[in-house]
Amino acid sequence: MMKYEAEEELADKTPCAGVRADLKMCLLESDCCKKERKTPRECINRTDGSVPIECQALRNTFFECKRSILDNRQRFRGRKGY
Repeated sequence: MMKYEAEEELADKTPCAGVRADLKMCLLESDCCKKERKTPRECINRTDGSVPIECQALRNTFFECKRSILDNRQRFRGRKGY
């Protein structure tokens, strides 16, 4: 699984962009996308075992990061997922 490296520069400057990139790469490398030729969007909600646990954990981290953007308390504590 590829991880976002600090020296690489993402074109996406939005919050949670690093977690999003990791999730996308994890899904693209999964059996669901490689063998079954499905899009990452189609694979993200599958529960048949074709998506690794790491991708499911990244999906949860991405969700928590996006949710923390809306939480005003996070302005002081920082975003989750970093």
